[in-house]
Amino acid sequence: MDKVHSTSTFPEADEGSGDDSCSWDGHRIASDNAGEFQQKLKRAIPRVDSLQNEAMQISGISGGPAVKDEKLRVILQMAFQTLGVVYSSLGTSPLFVFRSAFTGGIGGTLDILGALSIIIYTLTLIPLIKYLFVVLRANSNEESDFKGGIFSLYSLICRYAKASLIPNRQPTDEELSNLKVEVPSRRLERALLIKGKLAKKDVWKNLLLIFALLGVSLTIGNGILTPCISMMSALSGLRVAIPSLSHDIVVVIAIALIIVLFSLQRFGIGKVRRFFAPALCLWFVSIALIGIWNIIKYDPSIFRAFNPMYMYYLFAQNKTKAWYILGGLVLCITGGEAMFADLGNYRLKSLQIAFAGVVYPCLLLSYMGQAAYLMKNPLAVGDVFYNSIPGVLYWPVFVFAMFAVTIASRSMILVSFSVIKAAVALDCFPRVKIIHTSKQVKGQIYIPVINWFLMIMCVAITAGFRSTHLMGHAYGVVVLGDMFITTCFIALIMVVIWQTALPLVLAFTIIIGGVELLFFLAVLLKVQKGGWVPLVIALVLLIVMYIWHYGTRVTYQSEVEQRISMDYMLALGADLGTIRVKGVGLLYNDLAQGVPAIFGYFIKSLPATHSTIVFVCIKYVHVPRVPQSQRFLFRRVCPRNYHLFRCVARYGYKDVRKEDHTIFEELLLHSLELFIRKEAQEYALEFESFGMETDVADAEVSPWAGELSASRDSLRTPLLSTSATQRSDTTFEEDDDMLESPSSERRCVTPRSSYPYVLDNIAVMELCALRDAREAGTIAYLLGHADVRAKKESWFFKKLVINYFYSFLSKNCRASTEMLSVPHTHLLQVGMTYMV
Repeated sequence: MDKVHSTSTFPEADEGSGDDSCSWDGHRIASDNAGEFQQKLKRAIPRVDSLQNEAMQISGISGGPAVKDEKLRVILQMAFQTLGVVYSSLGTSPLFVFRSAFTGGIGGTLDILGALSIIIYTLTLIPLIKYLFVVLRANSNEESDFKGGIFSLYSLICRYAKASLIPNRQPTDEELSNLKVEVPSRRLERALLIKGKLAKKDVWKNLLLIFALLGVSLTIGNGILTPCISMMSALSGLRVAIPSLSHDIVVVIAIALIIVLFSLQRFGIGKVRRFFAPALCLWFVSIALIGIWNIIKYDPSIFRAFNPMYMYYLFAQNKTKAWYILGGLVLCITGGEAMFADLGNYRLKSLQIAFAGVVYPCLLLSYMGQAAYLMKNPLAVGDVFYNSIPGVLYWPVFVFAMFAVTIASRSMILVSFSVIKAAVALDCFPRVKIIHTSKQVKGQIYIPVINWFLMIMCVAITAGFRSTHLMGHAYGVVVLGDMFITTCFIALIMVVIWQTALPLVLAFTIIIGGVELLFFLAVLLKVQKGGWVPLVIALVLLIVMYIWHYGTRVTYQSEVEQRISMDYMLALGADLGTIRVKGVGLLYNDLAQGVPAIFGYFIKSLPATHSTIVFVCIKYVHVPRVPQSQRFLFRRVCPRNYHLFRCVARYGYKDVRKEDHTIFEELLLHSLELFIRKEAQEYALEFESFGMETDVADAEVSPWAGELSASRDSLRTPLLSTSATQRSDTTFEEDDDMLESPSSERRCVTPRSSYPYVLDNIAVMELCALRDAREAGTIAYLLGHADVRAKKESWFFKKLVINYFYSFLSKNCRASTEMLSVPHTHLLQVGMTYMV
């Protein structure tokens, strides 16, 4: 049986005893070559926490003291920080809500009270109840990984209901702490029924994927429209203060500021981020104070709007016009999806305190103050926010507004980067270059291609629409579409995973989903007035992402079908039909099980192969982050004297990988050393438990030992050849996957340090070979350059998608060698064509 171990830290080897025999952890190894190995093995393994280095030592990535500390001071401090990161976009909505709702003018007092009543209860139902108390609890491990937008919900469903279309799931993935979901006994039958349908029917899997990709596309559209409408709304204050300023000049200034904003994205935020929270705090305080001033000065009876009957009066009086008003009022919840995006490592309590204690009351006071001002000045609705500011505070508030919209725009751009990063990790978007702009702040990334795409679209929309009214029509479509998809996913999670009582699920779906559906129907009335733009953008992005995922899926299935059989590997012998030379070969492939077909091409193309071959699979699983202690899995491929290993490196879609290949290389070799040691310990325990001798000369337990004895002398590398009789410590079954069976995946239980064990000669020589390869730098990277083509008998649409669209995306996306940071000096590539 093959063995799988999860490795994290690397304990030092004890010093040798100093005699002539080779020593490892104080236990002697009887061998004719012991003197040769003694000096190599007595060196202690460096205590390197490579996993932490690979994670770029980001503060809080593994839960620092500040994250775990439940003291009120820490929670309040984090709540203050959320103002400048999570709620910046939601906080700038008072700039343009009323002007977008009443584009045709105000018909009377009931219009103002009805609109304000809708704003009050919309803010209560959507951001407060839905997101803060329901959506943000959609986490499976009670940690801070519940933020991540649509993809986090989709990934949660995939890993619980096995709804992923790419079949690379392993039984050991269930052992990840992030995958463990408590399943109560009640309502279990209904949950299992839905789960079974999702797992078996590709139609439902495709439908889930399309909804997730559509949500991601709308989120990117949100990142395009937020800078446009926010910048134009903030700059509109210039025309209020300077009436002679033309609208064209305001548009030019907005375009210039948008270009500057996107040009500065590549520099990150650095130390500037510390000013975000104070700036937004001043903004919230200022709009709240202005609201209070307007309520007292113009109409203290504005509190009547808390009566929900005024919503009925609005529709009764305006009928069709009320739907257009409703389509503009939806902008009061713009930025609500940012509460569920990957914008920081904040606790749920901090988010709740910040919203309920600061954001929610300040926004209500601002909207109530504007409504009170409109009660006396209904004709000033076009620039109601700036018109309602007292003269002495005008320019300070204008400066605060510019800071707020800049921070809000940058936050939504970062949301777009985050969802693209998750899409790339889950094979739903072409490979793009991702740059981490901060070593201290997790999630601060920059994607050049996406940044310039967003900038071009922002400039085009600003120059094309030239009006916040038309931008508001488009903005409402992306906001409501994204939120409605989130509600659908949450309802499914409540039934399948949380197993919530059906009446509560229905209540949530009918109330929250019904309100969002009404808003969505209202914004659809404005599709012809600019709402079609984000729909077209979302449709194009959806097609690109689905084609990429489809091409990746059929390529993976082709690799599984074409993998090399174990009978063929055994027929080659331990020398693999070539000469084994000193060194380590890292063969990257997507298979988590089996020998990839590209390995056969390397054997046929190269006159020699490395003495140690490791099949490396970089696998992204449907969890936000994989714990460091569960990151790597190792197993042997073929009998031990083949010296073939499998390494599965598992990452979550939010995990940060160090760009430098040397750190990953050191991590892998140290992990492999530890795997070999633990394997030897485990075998020693097995022999001891059965009363068997551990002397390597007598331990012939493999049924293939006689068959493979002739091939043992074929390894000509000095460190891997020995005159001593070798043994194969693993028993196998006659099956194509007998050497890599998922059922054999299990953790290595490290024996007690006092328990005696012996490292056999194979383990000793493999360890020495790894040491020499690391010190001499004889490590090669073996990659396959794959070309995917549709089979001749495939139907026309498949040929069109694979041979043209997917091929175009593959040729123009980032190369796999760059994504893996493989050094070109140590790179060997072989071309291969997959017929799918």
